[in-house]
Amino acid sequence: MGERYDCTHCKESLYGQKYILREDKQHCIKCYEELFSNNCEVCQKIIGCTSKDLSYKDRHWHSECFLCIKCQRSLVDRPFATKDEMLMCTECYCNEYSAKCHACLKTIMPGSKKMEHKGNNWHENCFTCNRCQQPIGTRSFVLKDANNYCLPCYEKQFALQCVHCKKPITTGGVNYRDQPWHKECFVCIGCKQQLAGQRFTSRDDFAYCLDCFCNLFAKKCAYCTTPISGLGGSKYISFEHRQWHNDCFNCKKCSVSLVGRGFLTCKDDILCPDCGKDI
Repeated sequence: MGERYDCTHCKESLYGQKYILREDKQHCIKCYEELFSNNCEVCQKIIGCTSKDLSYKDRHWHSECFLCIKCQRSLVDRPFATKDEMLMCTECYCNEYSAKCHACLKTIMPGSKKMEHKGNNWHENCFTCNRCQQPIGTRSFVLKDANNYCLPCYEKQFALQCVHCKKPITTGGVNYRDQPWHKECFVCIGCKQQLAGQRFTSRDDFAYCLDCFCNLFAKKCAYCTTPISGLGGSKYISFEHRQWHNDCFNCKKCSVSLVGRGFLTCKDDILCPDCGKDI
């Protein structure tokens, strides 16, 4: 009598029956499915030995249950994505969750190049200049009235022209006497230093920094010989074609301040009444 060949689990004879070997142990079909087969995520039924078991992240499906949750198309041999553990074909996923083009309102498919600016998205070919209709790509652009413009078109259509160099002003302009200037063009006529952001004055329609204006036009103090600007409300003393800084208007002998006091002159000197008694 030959040796018996039974199911490892239920001990039923396997002669003439289909069976499955697992780790060198034989199992009848019923025992194998009960012990080792997975349950389908959708129908919760066992995925039998004769069915294809599709798995993804420790989850299992019958091939006929492996469907897009939105359109119910089979995902077998088709790209898919997941959202909150739900399976979707890439078309449904993109329509539901991918960015929409601000221009054509169509979905921007994953993997395709997109342009982003201030929360809006565009297909690369939809991100165009509102004036010339050419794609902007990675070039600089200006947003105006909810429209995008490449720099050349923006300058032609909107930018003011600098009164000095006649070129468009795109950023950092200065307005002086109701005329637009580039900051780098608005300079002192004397030393060429930029005047934007600092005090300056003008003469004969030319702008000057304070140093150049004082050196060129201000009168010189009779005592220290440096310019008296008289700008910004600063005070000075003037007498017989001569001027002094307030701090320089002092008695030649005793150095007391003569501002607001009587004084005497002796040639080029000024004296307080006390020091001038003997003159």
